[in-house]
Amino acid sequence: MNKLQEWPEPIVRVQSLSDSGGPLIPERYVKPVLERPSVSFSAANDVNIPIIDLAGLYGDDHALRATILDQISIACREWGFFQVINHGVSPRLMDHAREVWREFFLSPMEVKQAYANTPKTYEGYGSRLGVEKGAILDWSDYYFMHYLPSPLKDYNKWPAITDDCRAVLDEYGKQLVELCGRLMKVLSINLGLGEEQLQNAFGGDNIGACMRVNFYPKCPQPGLTLGLSSHSDPGGMTLLLPDSHVPGLQVRRDENWITVKPVPHAFIVNIGDQIQVLSNASFKSVEHRVMVNSSTERLSLAFFYNPKSDIPIEPLKELVAPDRPPLYPAMTFDEYRLFIRMRGPCGKSQVESLKSPR
Repeated sequence: MNKLQEWPEPIVRVQSLSDSGGPLIPERYVKPVLERPSVSFSAANDVNIPIIDLAGLYGDDHALRATILDQISIACREWGFFQVINHGVSPRLMDHAREVWREFFLSPMEVKQAYANTPKTYEGYGSRLGVEKGAILDWSDYYFMHYLPSPLKDYNKWPAITDDCRAVLDEYGKQLVELCGRLMKVLSINLGLGEEQLQNAFGGDNIGACMRVNFYPKCPQPGLTLGLSSHSDPGGMTLLLPDSHVPGLQVRRDENWITVKPVPHAFIVNIGDQIQVLSNASFKSVEHRVMVNSSTERLSLAFFYNPKSDIPIEPLKELVAPDRPPLYPAMTFDEYRLFIRMRGPCGKSQVESLKSPR
């Protein structure tokens, strides 16, 4: 049997475990002691990732534009994460998309089960990442779907719980692809390249885009588990629409975990492994994880903007020098994604394991 055709064990929906009202979580979800949120150190509550206003990015105020570019450059080099406001995506559309997904996850289980996924493509309704038998699992369910390239976009694999559901999700994806394209130009300029160069390295217009909607049910023992284990994102760039009321995302900063405080109608932007590779580690993909809680469920929409799947990704030649040799070998995103899907979330070990010996 192809190990990516079927899950190694019967799938248990975390939402069903939560709804059962049991006081204990199954052993399959209990993290090793040092990975538990109750043990690892979190920074002071007044620390947050950078918040950047994009309103002046395309105006006539050149000084303001330079300031915004500089803010994004610092965030990419020092944090790997930042929030953007006044980004051009309709706030009403953001709210509508979030409510569509909330309605899906609160639908009867038989409705959701009609969209159950397999590890072959991950498309649809799922409850685990990775195919290692006996692996410790995360306290979350999710829905995964493709936007680009067009041949992978299959509306029949999108939920259709309301009449306008698919139209809302289609427009949401369209606006986020446009925002990612604008941010790619900024990142390219900040690397000292032409504004289209990073996008061209992704494949120009032939990029990939997909979304994973994460649902984190209430958890009776939140100190023992995680909604999503520590990992860096394997793709190019991620735009996260977080829950507007419930914090949960934590970003690693040195030895601390920073709990992100979402700004209303902001997107949380983070650099993925593919941009770390292309930038020869000038820009950092950073570990992050998700906490759960005992009182409130949580929902987030993660939109992934990725390179064309079959072109080699390696450090751009303009960012390589005798005193800064290429840190990574060439690898297609397809190859890297298969590597990730076999193993599940593993901190930063995925991309770090690819580094060329020095």
